[in-house]
Amino acid sequence: RTANVLSDLCVSNMAEVAFRLLRRAVPRLFLPHRLQRIRRGPCHGGLSFRPLCTQKTHFGFQEVDSAEKEERVYEVFRNVADKYDLMNDLMSCGVHRLWKDNFMCRLNPSPGMHLLDVAGGTGDIAFRFLRFVESNRKRMTRSSFTESGFSSSSSESQTSSESSSAEDFLGGGDVVSDSRKAHVTVCDINENMIRVGQERAEQQQLSKEISWLVGNGENLPLDDNSVDCYTIAYGIRNFTHIDRALSEAYRVLIPGGRFMCLEFSRVKNPLIEIIYDWHSFENIPVIGKVVAGDWNSYQYLAESIRQFPDQEQFKQLIEDAGFRFVTYENLSFGITAIHSAFKL
Repeated sequence: RTANVLSDLCVSNMAEVAFRLLRRAVPRLFLPHRLQRIRRGPCHGGLSFRPLCTQKTHFGFQEVDSAEKEERVYEVFRNVADKYDLMNDLMSCGVHRLWKDNFMCRLNPSPGMHLLDVAGGTGDIAFRFLRFVESNRKRMTRSSFTESGFSSSSSESQTSSESSSAEDFLGGGDVVSDSRKAHVTVCDINENMIRVGQERAEQQQLSKEISWLVGNGENLPLDDNSVDCYTIAYGIRNFTHIDRALSEAYRVLIPGGRFMCLEFSRVKNPLIEIIYDWHSFENIPVIGKVVAGDWNSYQYLAESIRQFPDQEQFKQLIEDAGFRFVTYENLSFGITAIHSAFKL
């Protein structure tokens, strides 16, 4: 009997050692409690999605009062503002720049457009928008210039006379240049993020084309039917009431205006999902602590992604706000998605 007991004990100890080694080698197979919560409920293989208009809401994986969430989100972005762009590069290995470039290509803005960029305090989308508009303007100008015959002249006098006209056509004339000027209104609830964006705009000499507005995306300080396009990149998941933010987007857009959102979403590939979850919860908070001196804020950012509706659920919310032709496009296996819709 003693031998049998000792044998069972040895087997038990060996099993425990094997379990620990396996857990260390493949951390995703034995999720910590914070990841286990992702798997419960109807969404994302189980994430429960509570109604958006209750007095209780989520802050990461914590349940808090609606009023408290806004204050805590404000605190998060106040803490991360100065290191925001650097941390984005480190957390995504620079891929966020490609996602935002792709986002702007899908928008394909034209000269004269008025863009409202919400939760865009650091100016990433605003700067891309203005550069893209300028690139489109030059391309359109070259095309029209060639078609009009400015590129082929038969004499020096004709070339001389046309050169001044071409200069006006290219934007040298004040009337043409001003009438085709694009403009961005950046609205962000956090003054620290706005400050970072303003400094960057000064460095890139884009201050004249951007208006900065401190305001809440759930109650925009703008008139009805006042902007051509509404964009929001990696910000809408932080709102307390996503439905209100979408209703406000619909209100301020002109008829025919476009809503575009770039946001983290649900990964469809199981292998990529394992790697992505491990990176989100095991690496990102550590990077945040080492680089920005802030573990909790980056822990929240990882958790908030898992609490956000998946692609189809968010599409339904956009449609419920009144938008039409609602579509989405997955990027990087669904790690992020571009959502597009129109106000008709």
